[in-house]
Formats: sequence, C-alpha cells, structure tokens
Amino acid sequence: MADSGLRTRNATSSNKPTRAPQKTQPDHNDPAPKSPFRPSALDILRILGGLFLLSCTLSYFITNDSLFWGRRPAFTRPARIRAWFRGSLFLTDDQLALYNGTDSTLPIYLGINGSIYDVSASPHLYGPGGSYHFFAGREATRAFVTGCFEEDLTPDLRGVEEMFVPVGPDEVEGESGAERKIRRERERRVARGKVKETVGGWERMFDGGKGGKYFWVGRVRREVGWEGRLERRELCEKARKGRPKRGKSDA
Repeated sequence: MADSGLRTRNATSSNKPTRAPQKTQPDHNDPAPKSPFRPSALDILRILGGLFLLSCTLSYFITNDSLFWGRRPAFTRPARIRAWFRGSLFLTDDQLALYNGTDSTLPIYLGINGSIYDVSASPHLYGPGGSYHFFAGREATRAFVTGCFEEDLTPDLRGVEEMFVPVGPDEVEGESGAERKIRRERERRVARGKVKETVGGWERMFDGGKGGKYFWVGRVRREVGWEGRLERRELCEKARKGRPKRGKSDA
C-alpha cells in the first residue's frame, strides 16, 4: 500500500507543468554604450567657417584695413571672375590696340612676351593721361627691358641682350683664340639669361603681382616668322650707356 501511494504522488508531481525560465528585461535606466564621435560634413563646415571668420576679424584689427591680411583674393575681383568664365583671349596686334583705355566700355590690356594682361585696375597709370599709357593696347616687351619708352615700344627682342654684354678690351695677352671664343659665348649666354630674367620679372608682376590686381587674360596672335618682317633695331642710347664695363679680370 505504501508503495502504491508513493507511486501515485510521484506520478502526480511529474504531471505538473514546469515553469519556463523568465527572460531578463533590459533596464532602461542603464546608460547606453558610448560610440566614438564622428564629425559630420556640416560640423566640419562650421569649424572651417568659424576659423575663416576669426582670421578675417584678426586681419581687420591688425591691419586696420583688410579682411584678408593685405591681399585681395580673386573672388573679390569681379573683373577677374568674368575673365575666368569668358576663357582665354587670342588677339592680333590690331585688335589689342582697341584695349588702350580710350573706350570706357572695354578693359585696358597690355602685352609682354606674347601674353596679354588686364591692367584695368590702374586707369590712372595705364589709361589716357596716365604715366604709362603708352604701354596700353600694345606689346612693348623691348621697352620693359631697355627702359627706352619712346623708341622701343615693340615686341622685338632681337639684339637686346647686347645691353648686358660688357664693353671694353676684348683681347688679353696670353689668351688664345679658342679661349676668347669661349669667353664671348659665355658673355652672350649670361646676357641672354639676364634678358629672360628681366622679362620674367615683369610677367610675374602683371600675372598676380601688385596684390593680384593685374592678371593674365590671353595671348597675342601673330604669324610665324613675324620678327623677320620687322626692321632690326639698334640698342637705344640709354641701353648703350648702361652696358657693363669689362675689366682686366673679366677679359
């Protein structure tokens, strides 16, 4: 009897449903894990904008005049922006002559070494009545090298290197003919380098120099061999008198 009762209790207990384990509910009061900060594009623009405004403010208080540390970027010059959108110009000498400042509806251009530059920012210099009006509407590279503004208003640079070739005794006792030839070639090479350096200096000035108010706009269009159709020029008096003197050690 005892065994039957025990079996009955065990069977009854085995028939009872077992309780499923309860799932743990997340605690909403626990702080979420922090992710690393990743600035958005808008955040970067805000930072750059703030730095730009800070730079402009400091520039104005320090220079008492300019927001850009004494410079005028291209985006602050409408004429330069219009030229950029228009593209490069290619003008003949006759077409370039129209841009000499006498027509107020046209910009003022001048040419150097085949390039055309806009100098409209200085009408008091290159416009009618200006000190350098004779440069406007033409290419006068030779005059920029020699400084002869009346007789050398031409792009022809042939022979201009003579102004940098020393004058003086050309023969030295003990110097052979071969050595003399080498020296003369060296002097010519140095003289041509000085011409190139002088022209390059003017090009840099008009292509973004003077605070960026002058800028390149195009090229002068000429036929191949145009120099050969011009009369070859002699050195002007100012250039001849300015030639370096050759000493004994140079010869």
